[in-house]
Amino acid sequence: MSVVISACGNTAATTTTTATTTSGPATTTTVATTATTEAAGFPVTIETATGLVTISGQPGSIISLSATATEMLFAIGAGDQVVAVDEFSDFPAEAPTTDLSGFTPNVEAIASYAPDLVVLSFDPEGLVASLASLDIPVIQHGAAVTIDDTYTQVEQLGVATGHVAEAVGLVAEMQTAIDELVTTLPSSAQGLTYYHELDDTLFSVTSTTFIGQLYSLLGLVNIADGSDPDGFGYPQLSAEVIIEADPDFIFLADTICCGQNQATVAARPGWETLQAVVGGRVIELDDAVASRWGPRVVDFFEIVAGALAGVPAG
Repeated sequence: MSVVISACGNTAATTTTTATTTSGPATTTTVATTATTEAAGFPVTIETATGLVTISGQPGSIISLSATATEMLFAIGAGDQVVAVDEFSDFPAEAPTTDLSGFTPNVEAIASYAPDLVVLSFDPEGLVASLASLDIPVIQHGAAVTIDDTYTQVEQLGVATGHVAEAVGLVAEMQTAIDELVTTLPSSAQGLTYYHELDDTLFSVTSTTFIGQLYSLLGLVNIADGSDPDGFGYPQLSAEVIIEADPDFIFLADTICCGQNQATVAARPGWETLQAVVGGRVIELDDAVASRWGPRVVDFFEIVAGALAGVPAG
């Protein structure tokens, strides 16, 4: 994805520079946008993965049907422009949550807010085309594959909402925080194994997924990688496979949805002898933080890096 900006009128011009980086098997184009909020002129045209989107003026009535996009919009200072968000947008607390759905959308309900921009992750039931027929611009940001995708989406929303400087600043803050966490990890943390649990039926993630790549950045080895012959990315493991692998760490991303915690894991038959359980390395995560690819990725890194920092040398 890349950002293409075209501005008209007498406002100061916005300039962009592009740098292509390779992260994993996919190549992602990350755009560094140099501008100030005051200099962000409209109209702007943004090139997303689903095509060009032109926004005629700074949006003042934004609808977000993506929990991740909602977090991004508020983080870059565009929260005051957001008039409605979907039912799953539970962060930040001030987000105007409604019963709008990004999975089973109601076009009439969306249009009733008179939005001048809609941001979503999916296109169910031809929603993008329906909104386009009403002359409502739509930015579709699918699930990130790499951390560079996250940065690009933040910067694109900055351009789309007139908060370019804030978006660029947020990306810089995220990059700095993540780099510092990675570089300060003890050498003893490298090569440790982990199991990431999505729910209590033992679905997990592989290193090819977004969350799996974050663990890889921290030097961890995923025990689920050998259990995904079809490359789906989200295999269901068996208790026997997990017990045999005996991971150094267990990360629970099902504490809210499924009520899992250190005690419930230790009570599973055969799990009480796992080194992660015996060593107190069953880490409880917030389901939302572990499943979204927005600004709180840094929070996820801090939790995992903090757990790794406690690993004794040798």
